[in-house]
Amino acid sequence: MKQTLDTWQDRHSSPYFWLVTFFGSGLIKPAPGTWGSLAGLIVGIGLLEVLGVTEFALAIVGVTILGTFTINKVEKASGIHDAPEIVIDEVVGIWIATLPFYYSPATWWGFAAAFALFRFFDIIKPWPIGWLDKRVSGGFGVMIDDIVAGIFALVGIHILTTVLA
Repeated sequence: MKQTLDTWQDRHSSPYFWLVTFFGSGLIKPAPGTWGSLAGLIVGIGLLEVLGVTEFALAIVGVTILGTFTINKVEKASGIHDAPEIVIDEVVGIWIATLPFYYSPATWWGFAAAFALFRFFDIIKPWPIGWLDKRVSGGFGVMIDDIVAGIFALVGIHILTTVLA
């Protein structure tokens, strides 16, 4: 079982803590990664409505950079690597999974499929996701497996929307 951030004394006063937990969504139990993914999906749907694809892609890159930086800060302050409450990586992954909806109709089933596919790949960690999870360290190591899980889900959604169109 992964070590949690509960032992980090200054966690609630750290802005980094609130960013990596995606404003507390990673504190919901059980399954904080699922809750963080759901919070990310809800925010992502809102962003899909107001941003163009280029701006949304830049938001993904920006949150990836911010997430890597803030995870590094939290890991240094807490001494804990990849605590379950850290869900900013799930947010980036689910946003990647929703990118096909810029090019095909976004429906509730489409978002549900993106969510399910992303969570499937994030939990099961087929190659190279599991390989990256074990071999890349630091904040980027926490982020990269979810980035690739998001790409796998994106491909799955693209295939589903192409077949069902």
